[in-house]
This record gives sequence, structure tokens and C-alpha cells, in this order.
Amino acid sequence: MGADNHDRELVKRAQKGDKAAFDALVTKYQYKVINLVGRFVKDEDEAQDVAQEAFIKAYRGLANFRGDSAFYTWLYQIVVNSAKNHIVSKRRKTPAYTVDIEDAEHMESATWMKEQDTPEGNLLTREIENTVWQVIQGLHDDLRTAITLREIEGMSYDEIASVMQCPVGTVRSRIFRARAAIDKYLKPLLY
Repeated sequence: MGADNHDRELVKRAQKGDKAAFDALVTKYQYKVINLVGRFVKDEDEAQDVAQEAFIKAYRGLANFRGDSAFYTWLYQIVVNSAKNHIVSKRRKTPAYTVDIEDAEHMESATWMKEQDTPEGNLLTREIENTVWQVIQGLHDDLRTAITLREIEGMSYDEIASVMQCPVGTVRSRIFRARAAIDKYLKPLLY
């Protein structure tokens, strides 16, 4: 039985009230969900809370899951929306958002950056990571979500379109615009 078929079976059982089936889905996806939330919400405790909230929303909305997409894709949509809602509510409470070097160091970097094992290379790597992270955080929500799902989570354009509920062409445009914004700020560092 493939992963999608196994998920479908668990979803059907959960929709009929089998809490153990939903628990199995939570166990299967909890680390992926927490990692995804962590791309939006840097505070680990807050990220855990948002992930838990997303699973609660998924459980409550399970009756509405029709199976048009994979459960994982549907869950990602809920997770992304929960993370975005958390960011919006947090912005209302705090006047500014800053990223420190330690947060930026968690960003994935290109292989060539990892090979720059000199003090100057390490400094440049941290500066590039910090710049990328700051640019991503400054992007409009739609652009930030698209680039995060593509570059950090590795989702396909079709999966992103499903999560973001928009055409694939719109996803491609958003990713292109996000990459262009990042490139604009990286060029002075690289040349």
C-alpha cells in the first residue's frame, strides 16, 4: 500500500471517529509540520504551539477533506495558513521583527558556501544567509510562502499551487519575483 493510499485509509477511519487513525497521521507528519512552521515562526515554543494548532484545525476540518489532493498537501495548506495567521497576529502585538545571526545560521546554504572554510568565507556565508533570511521575511506573504515551500520544503509547483489555492502559473510568478528580490540584495555581496 503506497503512502497516499495508507493516508487515505487513515483519513477515512479518522472521519468515522477513529482517533487512533488521526494520531497515526499526526505521528507521521509532526516533524515535517514543525519544520515547516519553524520556517515562518522562529521561536521554537511558538512554532510548537502553531503546529499543534494546525493539527487541531486539521482534526476539526477532517470532515471537509474530500481527498481531491493528498492528505499531506491539504495539511500543509492548513499549516501555512496557521503560521501566516500567527505572524500577522504577532505583528499586531510587536512593532518590529528582527533576525539575529543564530536564526540565520539555520538557513540552508549552497554547497559552495559550506566549502568556504576560512574566517572570511564563514563571515561571507553568515552575511549571505542573514541577507537571504531578512529578504524572505520582508517579502509579501504570498511570495514568502511560495519561495519557502519551493526552496526550503522542496515541494513541486503543483503541490504549492494546491496548498496556496492558485494556478501553477501564479506560483511560478511568485517564486520568480521572490528570487529576483533575493538576487537584488545578494549581488552586492557576491561581486
